[in-house]
Amino acid sequence: MSTTVTAPSTRADLALAALRVVTGATFAAHGAQKLFVYGFAGVTGAFTQMGAPLPGVTGPAVALLEFFGGLALALGLLTRLTALGLAVVMLGAILLVHLAAGFFGPNGFEFPLVLLTAAATFALAGAGRFSLDHALASRRGR
Repeated sequence: MSTTVTAPSTRADLALAALRVVTGATFAAHGAQKLFVYGFAGVTGAFTQMGAPLPGVTGPAVALLEFFGGLALALGLLTRLTALGLAVVMLGAILLVHLAAGFFGPNGFEFPLVLLTAAATFALAGAGRFSLDHALASRRGR
């Protein structure tokens, strides 16, 4: 019987890829809901009711960042920059909307905190080896 040992770096890259794809898909789904179900007008209205600053700008910007940033994150494209933007969005969601409801869902900050932490992880660690960022860097000889 033969056992295959996977190198620690490969396991870490696989873990980053799994977390990145699921986190990116989650952000993209929330962005798609904002864009294609509520639309810019609905998102702006919701951001107005929640007391978000400049809701006519921040609402659509968040919807676009969540959708396109989520797709980019899932693919591992422009990962650090995208993840930083998504982390800032989640910090804003926690401070402006969810903090007053306490920790637990459905309106608490536990879910946005998990998304904030995952996004911050990618902002700090990058996408890992199984990503478009890595493939593009490899083509350039980095």
